[in-house]
Amino acid sequence: MSTENLPQSPEQAPRKPRVAVVFGGRSSEHGISVVTAGAVLRAIDRTKYDVLPIGITRDGRWALTADEPERMAITDRRTPSVEELAESNEGGVILPVDPANREVVYHEPGSVPKALGEVDVVFPVLHGPYGEDGTLQGLLELSGVPYVGAGVLASAVGQDKEYMKRVFTSFGLKVGPYVVIRPREWERDESAARKKIIDFAGEHGWPLFVKPARAGSSIGITKVDDLAGLDEAVAEAQRHDPKIIVEALLRGREIECGVLEFEDGPRASVPAEIPPAQSHAYYDFEAKYIDSTPGIVPAPLTPEETAEVQRLAVEAFEATSCEGLVRADFFLTEDGEFVINEINTMPGFTPISMYPQMWQASGIAYPELVDRLVEAALRRSTGLR
Repeated sequence: MSTENLPQSPEQAPRKPRVAVVFGGRSSEHGISVVTAGAVLRAIDRTKYDVLPIGITRDGRWALTADEPERMAITDRRTPSVEELAESNEGGVILPVDPANREVVYHEPGSVPKALGEVDVVFPVLHGPYGEDGTLQGLLELSGVPYVGAGVLASAVGQDKEYMKRVFTSFGLKVGPYVVIRPREWERDESAARKKIIDFAGEHGWPLFVKPARAGSSIGITKVDDLAGLDEAVAEAQRHDPKIIVEALLRGREIECGVLEFEDGPRASVPAEIPPAQSHAYYDFEAKYIDSTPGIVPAPLTPEETAEVQRLAVEAFEATSCEGLVRADFFLTEDGEFVINEINTMPGFTPISMYPQMWQASGIAYPELVDRLVEAALRRSTGLR
């Protein structure tokens, strides 16, 4: 029998890739992650992608949240939270653990689990431990779900300032003087650990910067001008991380440079300069996010200096086996040498953050930047690569 004259079923339009934007988290950078997610949700192309916002509360619950980026902004000097955005105080989102199944499920006590559809790529905009440090990346690798940004190793190295500096040094990148105090050192012999810092100060001078070894957004950092402020600074850093790193002051200009993965490899943006914050002792959390100390984009560097910092930023990206994106932070010392301070594998994406500003000045607007990151993740498979 001929089927030529039978009614034909209309062809279904191809499904748009679904992007899960995951944000919040258990670290002290929870609020900034929510602000970053709001900016990404505003910028992502809804004609090209379906979007599923998933927030992680401060106690680690994966919550289904409202897709309302206007509620994800700093207001009255206060950062937002996932708890304020969650659709339920009890419901939880469950990611697949079977690489053959990418369907996300929402479960609420006493209710039938609800399928939320398949996720094609995760855009994790978490900052700090339990998200930017390789833990979430490992979960996504096990689930077989592609994701934006660095893999497990690069994320872990990029979160730990000690091992980051060790990797940089092994690849010939110059870092500033530092000393690390591990938790067991402080617990075993507090006076010996304190003496280690004091001896470091005797060699490199005051002031020193006492930092949590595995935190970001300048949270928990104290500039210590003399011995009297040391114990309080150590206690503040240990409040965020039992492992601390103490760095010597580097006199010079603060220069940042963005790196973005293109189809033919990583490229560097125009650099930016962070001028001294007039009302702050240094470029701390409040200067960055609350008082919005503006950076200078592009940085007033010579063509030779610009080319050099761009080269070093890409080298740092490659040395740590990064993918997707990185913001590399340097000091241009008084003798004209670039010293790398650190990288951020998931830098701030808020409207005032330096990474998107540098790419804007390089000709890539925020929406295109987000699109390029998602496309790069979709091109990449999970697993060894």
